Amino acid sequence: MFLDPSLPPDPQDSDEAWDALDLSGATVDEPHDVDAARQQAALDFPDTLDHLIEIADMVTMQAAQRLIGVNVLRREALAEAARRGRVLTDVVERSLRLEVAAALRITESEAAAMLMMGEALVDRFPTVLDSFAGARMTERHAQALVDAAETIEPEFREQILPAAIELAEAQPVGIFRRRLRALIETVRAATLTERHEEAIRRRRVVLQTDHDAMTWVMTLMPAVEAQAIWDRATRMAKVILAREGETRTLDQIRADVIADLLIEGETELHPAQARGIRATVAVTVPVLALLDHVPEGTEPAVVEGVGPIPVERARELAGGAEGWMRVLTHPETGMVLSVGRDLYRPPPSLRRLVRWRADRCMGPGCGIPASRCEIDHRVAWEQGGETRLENLNPFCKNHHIVKHHGGWSVRDVEGSFGAVEWISPTGRRYVVQPERRVPVFRTHPDEDPPPF
Repeated sequence: MFLDPSLPPDPQDSDEAWDALDLSGATVDEPHDVDAARQQAALDFPDTLDHLIEIADMVTMQAAQRLIGVNVLRREALAEAARRGRVLTDVVERSLRLEVAAALRITESEAAAMLMMGEALVDRFPTVLDSFAGARMTERHAQALVDAAETIEPEFREQILPAAIELAEAQPVGIFRRRLRALIETVRAATLTERHEEAIRRRRVVLQTDHDAMTWVMTLMPAVEAQAIWDRATRMAKVILAREGETRTLDQIRADVIADLLIEGETELHPAQARGIRATVAVTVPVLALLDHVPEGTEPAVVEGVGPIPVERARELAGGAEGWMRVLTHPETGMVLSVGRDLYRPPPSLRRLVRWRADRCMGPGCGIPASRCEIDHRVAWEQGGETRLENLNPFCKNHHIVKHHGGWSVRDVEGSFGAVEWISPTGRRYVVQPERRVPVFRTHPDEDPPPF
């Protein structure tokens, strides 16, 4: 199934409970002495979570040793076959695959995957193995990194590996996968246009039968258009969901909207407010990418929720196509130059900038797109918080509730241009970085100068 398992579905319950939730009296920041005591206690006395982390690290190291061992077994089998004059390597590996599967009580396909992973780590990616064996990255990180590295051109592998390992050791696996894809596409940007032209020839629609008289309709198509379809269907579905008496979930309404539009076109079944909705997607284009001759090393244009796109497509969208939020960035600082309208007065523009900066929910490890999140005042309005970029973050409903009622504190990371620090009830700290940085403009001459 062509689904991202790291992306949870939309909430299946009604929004009534959330809408009725009173956040006005919520406390965001605790007194400094309470917070300091909590942190010191976390350092002085190992708790259950510390033991759980230790167990997880041991499991990770054992998983690495298992793959090293299975590769030793493979080498021994090939060496023994060569000593006996057996040159059919494929037969030897089939035999070994069967024995590993039988001994470990797993399927032969799982045994084959173990053998391939062990060979890849030991023979081609020893730096990944070193990090994996030291429990600095998890087995899922290592698997994702090897799978991605195996698919790219050999000349690009050495360029991405150091940065990819650093990401794997620092980021949750969902965020790591997204940033690894972006890293690879940035390195391969010079060939993106040619690869896209080849890939676009594979576009098609596939029906896959499911259970209980249901069927998946899967379309392989250009990512820009796919994101626009998703955005329009979601925005229409949210309008319909808000109607009194509506009992369907957002996922269900979105599926019905797509079916209605494909079968009937513009349909009177939808309320008037939904019929007028058109797709809106943010396109981030480094200004140097708009030149006739793009300098080497220029970052590719990126569509929100999609990733890098060919430069010709970016030029087309940046040139004025309707329904797209165009964001031009400075080639050196990444600073936002324009979003096509005044940022300081219309609230919708500020919301779009907040979501564009974060790209995803700013909860630790969360993969919910920012377009599906609530905009939260980090310092609550009732406590003197201002409605400005530095004080706004997108949180999914789950992390919004946890922030206000779960005993967590959320603070701004000074000088980070958008990062937030979550402090858990046990005193542990988790820093979440936004996908993009927006410099903070200062007007007081006695303050530190801006970093650009």
